[in-house]
Amino acid sequence: MSDRSADDETSAHVPPSVPEGEGFRIVDLVLDERSVVRRSPDVEHERKVAIFDLLEENRFAPVGSDGGPYVLHLSIEENRLVFDIRLESGDPHGKVLLSLTPFRKIIKDYFLICESYYDAIKTAAPAQIEAIDMGRRGLHNEGSQTLKDRLSGKIEMDFDTARRLFTLICVLHIKG
Repeated sequence: MSDRSADDETSAHVPPSVPEGEGFRIVDLVLDERSVVRRSPDVEHERKVAIFDLLEENRFAPVGSDGGPYVLHLSIEENRLVFDIRLESGDPHGKVLLSLTPFRKIIKDYFLICESYYDAIKTAAPAQIEAIDMGRRGLHNEGSQTLKDRLSGKIEMDFDTARRLFTLICVLHIKG
């Protein structure tokens, strides 16, 4: 589900509004997976990769914060995406709630194209797989940018961090 494309021009760019340094990063992430019964091996792999990559490198700065590092608890409650931000010590730092409505169509389309992609890699010609993958990456980028835009003024982050978080938001949408 995630895409770790090295040729993505926007992924290397860190906007000047995102503070840099060890204090403005996520050092641990907890996904609320109470509703998840089981996932396919492909989805489980993508979840692990997204978390690993996120923890290795990210820029995450709640607006007005003096810095962390942060532990992020990510969950879905009552049609809202919840970013429960805590300091590394476990002390609460704040919560940011986002409506899931702007993400629904993107996530639905993303799941459909991912399913097509996983089916295609078994039997389709390389050109077909590449075309589907381009669409998959495009939807992933759209979802990542939507997340970044919706968090603007609340939490600033670079594009790679938004991409990895979007992958994890998709994982939270998978019901067993």
